[in-house]
Amino acid sequence: MKFDILTIFPEIFDSYFSESILKRAQKAGLLEINVHDLRKYAEDKHNKVDDTPYGGGAGMVMKVEPIYKALESIKSVTSKSQKSRSILFSAKGKRYTQKDAKRLSKYENIIMVCGRYEGIDERVAKNLVDEEISIGDFVLTGGEIPAMVVVDSISRLLPGVLGNVESAILESHCEDGYLEFPQYTKPEEFQGWKVPEVLLSGNHKEIEEWRRINSKKSNE
Repeated sequence: MKFDILTIFPEIFDSYFSESILKRAQKAGLLEINVHDLRKYAEDKHNKVDDTPYGGGAGMVMKVEPIYKALESIKSVTSKSQKSRSILFSAKGKRYTQKDAKRLSKYENIIMVCGRYEGIDERVAKNLVDEEISIGDFVLTGGEIPAMVVVDSISRLLPGVLGNVESAILESHCEDGYLEFPQYTKPEEFQGWKVPEVLLSGNHKEIEEWRRINSKKSNE
């Protein structure tokens, strides 16, 4: 799986993608994450990627030209046989769910456009990307955090990325959200708070039933 991320702040991703599971997956060749600086595709000497909005209003709007050039550059070095999908992060986009992560994990290349300022020229959404995604009903300063969320949620569904195969199997059983149940570890008792006896019983059938009864979907 290859991820291409378009942003004006490429260094934001350095720490997150250089740790833990994502680091190991990249080192093993299971993931390829490329972060592209949109300013390098700007058309003026000041590397300007934004301008004032037509019709007036506060703030600046990201220009269509740098994004177009960046997407064309990425596509030019991507095999035409690769199954690819392009995403724009937007407050008005479709709410992202575990079902979307599973759907997108079937692609070979995911291209993500991270917005900033007051938004992105609407011609990007209408003509240059396949879909718009929002990770929740709140406003962020940019699309970089949503990009990390999408990369993380898709990556853990790919074969070999997670150390514990059962984790991915459990998630795959839930189409609309991640199935959560209470978890405990040692010690068995702390400050008078005890681990439920069924989890200590060794009876896997009873444990599975207890977890089913006490489980909730994360989107509830």
